[in-house]
Amino acid sequence: MLHSDPLLTRPTLTHTGLLARAVDGLKGEAASSAEMWRLLTDNYIVDLDAVAALMPIPEPEPVWLAARG
Repeated sequence: MLHSDPLLTRPTLTHTGLLARAVDGLKGEAASSAEMWRLLTDNYIVDLDAVAALMPIPEPEPVWLAARG
């Protein structure tokens, strides 16, 4: 997240509909969920709980047992 600059104004996105539009607009620029978080927080003032609700839940990777030989 960028350092707060009082001279730089960023749009505030707290309404879920506007936030969803911003996420749709940034989909082409973000390769991962982490990149989407960075783009949103760099460009907008957002409600982090609302962003978390819109982001897909990452599936846990399977833990494989070691082969016994």
